[in-house]
Amino acid sequence: MKVCRVQEMRDMDRSAIEHLGIPAEILMENAGLACCQVLQREIGIRGRRFAVVCGGGNNGGDGLVIARKIHSAGGRVRVFLLGSPDRMKGAAGANLSIARSLGLPIERVGPNGSPEQGSPEQDSHVHISFERELAACDVVVDAVFGTGLAREVEGRYAEVIALINRAGRSGAAVLSVDIPSGVNGDTGRIMGTAVSADMTVTFGLPKLGNLLHPGCCLGGRLYVTHISFPPALYDSDDLRIAVSTPPPLPNRREDGHKGSFGDVLFVAGAESYYGAPQFSARSFLRAGGGYARLACPRSLAPVVAASAPEIVFHPQPETESGSLAGAAAAGILELASRSDAVVIGPGLSRHEETAGLVRRVAAEVAAPLLIDGDGLTAVSREPDLLARRTGPTVLTPHPGEMAGLTGMTVAEVLARKVDVVQEHARRWGSYIVLKGAHSLVGCPDGRLFINPSGNSGMGTAGSGDVLNGAMAAMLGLGLPLEGAVLAGVFVHGLAGDIAAEEEGEDRLTAVSIMEALPAAVRRYRSGHEALFADLYGLAREV
Repeated sequence: MKVCRVQEMRDMDRSAIEHLGIPAEILMENAGLACCQVLQREIGIRGRRFAVVCGGGNNGGDGLVIARKIHSAGGRVRVFLLGSPDRMKGAAGANLSIARSLGLPIERVGPNGSPEQGSPEQDSHVHISFERELAACDVVVDAVFGTGLAREVEGRYAEVIALINRAGRSGAAVLSVDIPSGVNGDTGRIMGTAVSADMTVTFGLPKLGNLLHPGCCLGGRLYVTHISFPPALYDSDDLRIAVSTPPPLPNRREDGHKGSFGDVLFVAGAESYYGAPQFSARSFLRAGGGYARLACPRSLAPVVAASAPEIVFHPQPETESGSLAGAAAAGILELASRSDAVVIGPGLSRHEETAGLVRRVAAEVAAPLLIDGDGLTAVSREPDLLARRTGPTVLTPHPGEMAGLTGMTVAEVLARKVDVVQEHARRWGSYIVLKGAHSLVGCPDGRLFINPSGNSGMGTAGSGDVLNGAMAAMLGLGLPLEGAVLAGVFVHGLAGDIAAEEEGEDRLTAVSIMEALPAAVRRYRSGHEALFADLYGLAREV
């Protein structure tokens, strides 16, 4: 499913209205109808008590449609307006007029969550406090802000959001319209405070803020309705962001041998860094890869071999501090010339001579090259060498490493991480996997995918090493590079989810994730479609 920025959704709205002739009133009607369908499915409407809290824009207009349809379906509904009714124009104003004509109870909410006396919206003449009404209702509909919120939430709006959240904690179900109020639609950032919803119905397509942390944690179950947009709008090639649904794995060759499933060279390890090289190479094997070679410092090989004898070792010259020496370059380049792919960086250390080796290998290797960990730190001294590479490149930074590669601060990377990944993937002609909750995968042509799998327990030492082994395995199993990157990121997250089912997120280690890789690959092979339709259906269509 495609995912859009706020401006892209505005452009789709305008195109639907101006070029396709779909009136704004129909779009708003369809949005409200979809919300009521979700309410009926999740909770039921007839006989239940609803509070619909409306802002002054189109989001509030959607709320008025919802209130009208709740009333029509036999629910007891009361509308609370936060904005001035005089500012509700167009479709929103039309729906306000309809709600008044129907005699729906409508009240203005003033400071401290109290109804404003004497306002023309107090048609019901029921002067009951807003807080008490929320506490007594079964469902609160949050139609305060839309996806375009760009300022911090404060004052009475913050007070109202606090009261909605208090009602939710007390047992009322909360449905947010388009996005929980207070969540930035483009970044997922919480703008001071935000509604915590049990369900969200978003319109047209999911917005980035519906899927990115921390805002995605506040939306509950996410539904999407296309509000009568044609596929040409919501599935356009101009939309460059999507939820990742990687391809199925090819069948294993029945007559295959170890070379049939990938011959991958891992350039990894240094004194005191014994785990990273074996996590990478063994994860490649555990995920289905065939032949794992490890080029590591000479003194490291016996130590790693004691616990990972299935790896083929190529001991290399080392520095006095036990990292790979520059003299190892010729041997590594020769090994790389007969490998299907090269993984460089896990546990290499930041020794300057070793960093120079990494840059030379990165510049000269023609095979697909995956750069991770200390390899990224080495390349950050000369990141433009990535654009000069003749072979394909995959970078797997966490936000700190991405900051080092780009010259930005971590805060700057996190504030606009989608843009940062897209810009630099294009600039360097590389695939970039920005690791984290809902990892982002940027492609050289500017497309970006949001990975749905994984959990917080995977924030543990060595998890990234397991990831690069999983990606290399997907390549060895026959997927093209882009599919291998997407499948590797997904399978890695799936392995973490399987391990968390058994152990709990708090107990996960890199070993837990690595040991769950066979089960993850098996589940991925046998239930590929169901995984994305059921388990990882981030946005259910209405």
